[in-house]
Amino acid sequence: MPCTPLVLVHGNPESAAVWGPLIGELDRADAVVLSPPGFGVPVPRGFDPSATAYRDWLASQLELFRDPVDLVGHDWGGIHVAALATSRPDLVRSWASDALGVFAPDYQWHPRAQVWQQEGPGEASVQEIWGGDLEARLAVTAGLGMTGRMAERVAAGMDPEMGRAVLRLLRSARQPAMAEAGRLLPGAARRPGLAIIAVDDVGRASGTVAQHEWAAREAGATMVHLEGVGHWWPEETPAPVARALTEFWARLPEPAIAGRG
Repeated sequence: MPCTPLVLVHGNPESAAVWGPLIGELDRADAVVLSPPGFGVPVPRGFDPSATAYRDWLASQLELFRDPVDLVGHDWGGIHVAALATSRPDLVRSWASDALGVFAPDYQWHPRAQVWQQEGPGEASVQEIWGGDLEARLAVTAGLGMTGRMAERVAAGMDPEMGRAVLRLLRSARQPAMAEAGRLLPGAARRPGLAIIAVDDVGRASGTVAQHEWAAREAGATMVHLEGVGHWWPEETPAPVARALTEFWARLPEPAIAGRG
C-alpha cells in the first residue's frame, strides 16, 4: 500500500532539529523536513522573506513530490501551511497547523512581534536576540520557555541572517495583512485539515481558543484541543500531537485515490 509523504515545516526561531521527537513518536523515518529560508538554512540570493514569498516557496518545494503530501506546520510553519492550503490544495492530501488563530479578524500580534514590526526598535531587538554569542542565545531561548535539548538546538541555529528574515517576515504580516489572509481560509476546506489547539499556548503567540476555533471553522478543519500541550510541543510534548495526527490521517481516503486536482 502506498504511503503518503509526510512533510514538516517549522517556525521561528527554529531549525529542522525540532522535529526529531515528533518523527520518533510517529515512527516515520521517511518524514521530510522543509526549513524556510533563513530559518536553519541560508536565504537564497534575491529571496524576499515575506509571508507571500514563504507560501510560494513552500508550493515550489511540494511541486517536487510526485504525489500530494500530508503537510504539518508549527508556529510560522503552521501559518505557511495554512496559506498553502488556501492557494494550492492540489499539492496536499491533508494539512495540519497549530497557528490558525493568527488568521482571526481580531487577532493582535504578541508584544515581541509588535516590536519587530517597528522600524528602529525592531532592529535593536533583533540585534539583542540574534546578535549575541551562544550563551546569550541560550538565555533568549530560556526566556521563550524552551528547555533542555530544544533550547540548545534552537540557540545553536540562531544567527543574524535569521534575525533579518524575522524582521521582514513580521513586517509583511502587520495587521490588517493577517485578517485579510483569513478571508481566504475557506479555500483550505478543499482538503482535510487539522487545527492543533495547544491549550497551554493559546492566548500567547498564536491567539485565543476562540480565535483558533473561528479559523478552524472557516477552513473546514477538524479541531483537536490538547490539554497540557504548550507552544514548544515538537520537542517537549510530541506524543499527544502524534496521536492526534495518527487518528486524523486514519480517517482520510487511501493515498492511491487521493490524487491532485
